[in-house]
Amino acid sequence: MTTPEIAAGDRFSRSLNRAGPRIAYTQLPASRELPADILFAVTFGADPLLSAPAAVRVNLEPHVGNGLTELWYANGPVVGAITGPIRSAADEHFLVGVIEVDEREHGGIVAATEYVYRAIARFQTNSPYPHLLRTWNYLDAINRVEGDDERYRGFCSGRVAGIAGLSLAQFPAATVIGRRDGLPLLQVYWLAGRQPGVALENPRQLPAFQYPRQYGRTPPTFSRAMLVTPDTLMISGTASIVGHASLHPGSVSAQVDEVLANLDTLLLRAHAQVPGLPAKFGRNTLIKAYVRYASDARLVESRLRARLPANMPLLVLMGDVCRADLLVEFDCLHAAE
Repeated sequence: MTTPEIAAGDRFSRSLNRAGPRIAYTQLPASRELPADILFAVTFGADPLLSAPAAVRVNLEPHVGNGLTELWYANGPVVGAITGPIRSAADEHFLVGVIEVDEREHGGIVAATEYVYRAIARFQTNSPYPHLLRTWNYLDAINRVEGDDERYRGFCSGRVAGIAGLSLAQFPAATVIGRRDGLPLLQVYWLAGRQPGVALENPRQLPAFQYPRQYGRTPPTFSRAMLVTPDTLMISGTASIVGHASLHPGSVSAQVDEVLANLDTLLLRAHAQVPGLPAKFGRNTLIKAYVRYASDARLVESRLRARLPANMPLLVLMGDVCRADLLVEFDCLHAAE
């Protein structure tokens, strides 16, 4: 698969939805009551699952941003539904879906992932929001077992087998992070649209779906970023990788610098295609950081605070990255002012 050629200017802008999803990290009131216009809600760590048309709780402990809830605001009325194992909520332009399965009921991570992505493929094929734009994936012990039997590599194999039923012109942006709670729960949620987005690759990095055999039988099937609308860029989980190689083993500081260099390159590439999208982080940039070691959280926070506007909400979560030598990963939403 190759990334499609990208048109420029107005012609490019007209190819996308105009109203992008608005996402915020918010401290809810004590009542935990949600605003009426919520499409989707994500809670973290000990915070409970919220009552919303679609919601999920990801059991990653926040080291920065404790108590923040990730809220997705709708454009217009929200319609919730349950379709087999999938919970969903949709507004005029976009749909969010959630599926959570017990790996033990499917014989392990490979078969569980295949089941999940087959379910997503069937659901999307029959949906008025057929275009898969962005996915988030969480599983326990992502780096357990070495070599081809590593759980992350098994996840990649299951995803490819499951998603085969969905005709994709481009892979969605994606994040895959490991929990440490010992629960055999595979959690996947995703954003889909009535119209396709435009996938972007990073010139500093080999496209993940072209990774060589040394990273497993099946390369990871995602794009580095997705222009969801002309003013909304969703960047995949981004780590200290240049070309296809992990850089700076053992140095979280150097890895953070490399991640930021990768993000800067993607912002510049998106800005070149859609000049209205800022080329630098701003008030409408949200970054969620995953750190392997709690002792690195404050350093990561400090480096991000230096790049983001003052008082921006920030999440730094305890989570394992897809390769055992990677200490930190960021995923990012970047929108026009």
